[in-house]
Amino acid sequence: MALTIETRRESGGIVLILNGRITLGEGSQILRATLRELLENGTKSLHLNLGGVSLIDSSGLAELTSAYINAKKHNATLTLTNLDWNLQRLFEMTRLSTIFHIEEPTQPVESI
Repeated sequence: MALTIETRRESGGIVLILNGRITLGEGSQILRATLRELLENGTKSLHLNLGGVSLIDSSGLAELTSAYINAKKHNATLTLTNLDWNLQRLFEMTRLSTIFHIEEPTQPVESI
């Protein structure tokens, strides 16, 4: 499933609702172009809602890391929200959870 991005303006900044896969090729390119445009236009607070993301590969992780660095260069914040268990584990295993600001889910996740 190709990556789609819905943009919403909220009082806390810009929320990007991502759906699909952040993988090598089109998914990473769409994300890069969207984030670059928002930061160059002066956005200071970005929230990436990853609730609809089914897969992030190594190039997707590299793109998110690049976005984090680019946000810092623009004196902006980048927050990841709504990660499912698999994505949370991915960020923990790669130690990227120590770099990114990851918001905890507002509702507890039910265990099976």
